[in-house]
Amino acid sequence: MKLKSFSFSKLCTILIFVFLYAPIFVLIANSFNASKSRTVWTGFTLDWYSKLFNNETILTSLANSLLVALVAAVCATVLGTLAAIGIYNMKPITRRAVMSVTNLPNINPEIVTGVSLMLLFVGLNIEFGFTTLILSHIVFCVPYVILNVMPKLRQMNVSLCEAAMDLGCNQLQVFRKVIIPEITPGIITGFLMAFTYSIDDFVISYFTYGAKAQTLSITIFSMTRRKVSPEVNALSAIIFVVVLVILLIINILDIRKHKKEARR
Repeated sequence: MKLKSFSFSKLCTILIFVFLYAPIFVLIANSFNASKSRTVWTGFTLDWYSKLFNNETILTSLANSLLVALVAAVCATVLGTLAAIGIYNMKPITRRAVMSVTNLPNINPEIVTGVSLMLLFVGLNIEFGFTTLILSHIVFCVPYVILNVMPKLRQMNVSLCEAAMDLGCNQLQVFRKVIIPEITPGIITGFLMAFTYSIDDFVISYFTYGAKAQTLSITIFSMTRRKVSPEVNALSAIIFVVVLVILLIINILDIRKHKKEARR
């Protein structure tokens, strides 16, 4: 029974991974297809990669996405970290109420948030462009930072802050030398999540972007009205490989770190 159960669970795991990654591998394979067809293979080529680096529209949209994601993630990380510390120091009842309100943007459908932000910017007479795009990305990224920082604050030993103040540190020094180092892993995780969600976002960006502030997702969506260029396949393949390499490097460094700690 154990052997059969193990085999079945192993088969299910393989099927799940195939279901998740088969579309990506098909996309990567199509990026090397000499034909624009997604169903007929006519030969191997690297032309789509060379055309990609000469496609000003896609490259500009990619640069816009990275710029918006970086600025939004940095601002959201700063605001979210300060907000998490403030929420943590509230009374339990007030903290739960504020956290419930903070989680609303995560639960709320993106189309509702996007339309709401669009109406807000129109009401405030703010011209649509990078300003509205970055502000809207900050709005939906801040809750993710708070969610990642709050657990680290709960895990932190409050006695460390009290000991630091007993040793002569003022509140600013306690914040800088004790609290920030203790919650740094949560801050980094929150920043990475904010950066990832910002690049990935389409719905909210669609309602708040300007003519000169198109992100990559909006550019690709506009292509679907005609036909998606194989250059997009090439770009997607490059992004997948870059993310995969980063994950491998992080895992290797983490394994080495654990080995050094085990030796000590």
